[in-house]
Amino acid sequence: MFGNLGNLAGMLKSAKEMQGQFAKLQEELASRRYEGEAGGGMIRATVNGKGTLVDIKIDPQAVTDVELLEDMVKAAVAAAGAKSQEAMKSELASLTGGMNIPGLSDMLGPTQTG
Repeated sequence: MFGNLGNLAGMLKSAKEMQGQFAKLQEELASRRYEGEAGGGMIRATVNGKGTLVDIKIDPQAVTDVELLEDMVKAAVAAAGAKSQEAMKSELASLTGGMNIPGLSDMLGPTQTG
């Protein structure tokens, strides 16, 4: 009977350790930068590890067709966001030992892509 309490205490300790690692990962992801580009590099978007757009660069030569420019901006932001999402998934997999914990990626904060 008391053996089960020992298991519970161990599980709680492990959960607390993972919570600390998770908080550290959140901070680290916020400081990372991922770049996506479109139009042969004429448009460059940068997002942080949480998928929030932090910078965008537009080559003046890309401003000849506004509709095309809008499409290229969306494509560059989407590409940067995809890189951010892949990095987050990889980091979460290493943190959880590959276990799929439903809702865990949502706890890192909403992504701003797509």
